[in-house]
Amino acid sequence: MSTQSCLAANEWICGEYLRSRSQELIDATVQHIWITVVSVLIGLLVAFPLALLARGKPAFAGPVLGLTTLLYTIPSLAMFSLLLPFFGLSSALVVTGLVLYSLTILVRNIIAGLESVPAEAKEAARGMGYGSGRLLWEVELPLALPALMAGIRIATVSTIALTTVGSIVGRGGLGNLIEDALPSLFKAQVLAASVLCVLLAIAADLLLLGLQRLLTPWTRIRTGKGRASGPARAGRTARPVKVGG
Repeated sequence: MSTQSCLAANEWICGEYLRSRSQELIDATVQHIWITVVSVLIGLLVAFPLALLARGKPAFAGPVLGLTTLLYTIPSLAMFSLLLPFFGLSSALVVTGLVLYSLTILVRNIIAGLESVPAEAKEAARGMGYGSGRLLWEVELPLALPALMAGIRIATVSTIALTTVGSIVGRGGLGNLIEDALPSLFKAQVLAASVLCVLLAIAADLLLLGLQRLLTPWTRIRTGKGRASGPARAGRTARPVKVGG
């Protein structure tokens, strides 16, 4: 009597599925990564000037933070429906929606990081002749990196999860596989795509954490009493701000 294959038996764990659909899984994973990376990078480019505007002009802080928070509360289906007339059924539709969702996390963490820079550090830089631009790039941003990188990590993990919603327009990466498998409850495909999403989120977070440690070596420097000195103390004053924080 022949043994029924795991595909025919529709089992959750099926090596035959991984072997026969490996290229499909690779293509979906690559699309998922591409959409996530592009969305977070564009989100960062948009969030940075918004954060500077909110910090430099307090009158704009409320509207900027309020608008970005409001955008995050819009359900994904409603968001994509609102953007559909402008972008059609394209990757740009999904990327734009994900960028808008990332703003509330990124803007808040950039502001928190910049506000955590010690006043004495800024005064010392001004006393050395630093202008506002040089002060921002050479003093404030380096000291704000821990909070900034924490915000990027949160936004990246959130975007990896939200990318799956793009399956409603066929641009959801691994979400496409989950969407295709649900009507027939193709267990192996649902499990494989879901596990890959989780692994992507973990890998991205660890990669960004390593980059953060590489860019902020002073946070690992300890004095003889076991306390961080100078920039390390300044870097630790900023905490990541989550949605609604």
